[in-house]
Amino acid sequence: MSAAERATLSGCAFCAIAAGHATARIVVDDGNTVAFLDRRPLFPGHVLLVPTRHVATLGDLPDALVQPLFTQAKRLARAVQRGLEADGSFVAINNRVSQSVLHLHVHIVPRRRGDGLRGFFWPRHGYRDDAHADAVLQAIQRALDEDEP
Repeated sequence: MSAAERATLSGCAFCAIAAGHATARIVVDDGNTVAFLDRRPLFPGHVLLVPTRHVATLGDLPDALVQPLFTQAKRLARAVQRGLEADGSFVAINNRVSQSVLHLHVHIVPRRRGDGLRGFFWPRHGYRDDAHADAVLQAIQRALDEDEP
C-alpha cells in the first residue's frame, strides 16, 4: 500500500485527492504535486497545491520535494494571474495554526486591486523597541545556526 493510500485510509482529505480517491477540480498533477481548486475559495481561482506524499507542514517537507513544490507554486502563481487576468496573486502557507487540513498546502489566490482583501487577516503587533527587534532577530538566527546540516 502506498503512503498516499495509507494516509487516505487515515482520513487525510488531501491525500485522498492526490491518490484519486476523492474528487476535486484538478489543475495540474505532475507526480510530485497536485493542484486543485479550493472548495471554499477566497475568490474564484483560489488554488491549493499539495505534495502528493503526505507531509504535515513545511518543516516536514523533504529537501527533495522543496524544488518541485515551489517550482509548481511559481508556475501556478503566474498562470492564475494570466489566466484570470488578475492584477496579482496572494501565495501563502499555514503551519498548524489555521491549517484546516493537516497536510502541507500552498494557497495561490488571484488578487485584484480593490478586491477587499487587506494584507494579512490578523492584527499586526510591532516590536516594543529596537532591543526587542534585535532579540527576536538573534533568536531566529540562533535557531537557524542550530538547524545547519
